[in-house]
Amino acid sequence: MTDLNETIQSKFTQLANDIKQWGLALGFNQIGITDTNLQEAEVEHQAWIAKGFHGEMDYMAKHGVKRTRPAELVPNTLRVISARLDYMPPNAVDSESIMQDSSKAFISRYAMGRDYHKVMRNKLQKLCEKIQSEMTKYKVDDFSYRAFTDSAPVLEVALAEKAGLGWRGKHTLLINKNRGSWFFLGEIYTNLPLPIDEAGTNHCGICTSCIDVCPTKAITAPYEVDARRCISYLTIELKTSIPIEFRSLIGNRVYGCDDCQLFCPWNKFAEITHESDFAVKNGLDNISLVQCFAWTEAQFKQNMAGSAIYRIGYEQWLRNIAVGLGNASTTPEILEALQNRKNDASALLREHIDWALEQHKLSSDTADI
Repeated sequence: MTDLNETIQSKFTQLANDIKQWGLALGFNQIGITDTNLQEAEVEHQAWIAKGFHGEMDYMAKHGVKRTRPAELVPNTLRVISARLDYMPPNAVDSESIMQDSSKAFISRYAMGRDYHKVMRNKLQKLCEKIQSEMTKYKVDDFSYRAFTDSAPVLEVALAEKAGLGWRGKHTLLINKNRGSWFFLGEIYTNLPLPIDEAGTNHCGICTSCIDVCPTKAITAPYEVDARRCISYLTIELKTSIPIEFRSLIGNRVYGCDDCQLFCPWNKFAEITHESDFAVKNGLDNISLVQCFAWTEAQFKQNMAGSAIYRIGYEQWLRNIAVGLGNASTTPEILEALQNRKNDASALLREHIDWALEQHKLSSDTADI
């Protein structure tokens, strides 16, 4: 019996090693494997929900414990294969220079190219198909799986940390000691009894850079983010009016916010992605607020087709840019752009345009004093 157990163990150890190599061959930058025990993360997640920090993201709460108990989401799940895919685009204009130019629209670097959901899902599916095709070689009859890419109740950071891909930083994103944090995560839930990897070790130490630089102080404590204050939430997840208290703090960030990553010292080790789908498209790394505010809905759909930005919709896109224009230095061009949009704007957009125009009026009044 011992020899049989050792043979089975050896078989799955070899399979796990092969899965990691197949993942790298498909373009992933790292593959790790973990079990399904998320008891500690479950307590933290439930406490976060209880505080209301998820805001209007009702989906974060509605699935109950399925998010923290993989086998309840996908029956018979024994292991989670966690995948890392770097996304820092090549040849992108320096982020800080864009944020310091109030006439430009800053867009989070993960959204420069093709929608990562599509890219990750395609690669994960190919990895699953590769595993499936090799099952007879390992004499495994039963292989079930389900792949996820930020598309289901999955605690991807907690799973990736347990799988050895890095550690959860004080900004709650995963950090890899050798590659920083500019990457996406994806998961494969499976019934295969694969050996698990050693969990990541935290290396944040006493550093508080991410907490200190957050424009809206959304990182309320180490390892805790109040999404209701987070610019990524406000510009992407929030579908209604952006609270006035945060509008001036948003600056020219019209889709997401990278500050906590830009100033993380571990990102000095980040590398440019080799994934061509993440290359900058439509000049989104260096585009003026006025230019993208002038897009018609047809132009928005055409320019954002295949992009993660497409899902927020035209009205929300204009809402965000209106806030950016309100925070920009006053110019005739900006005032004209705001006025031209005002008459045919929806109630939501008009509210933000009025706010923007008021900011320029206040700025003018102050200058006259």
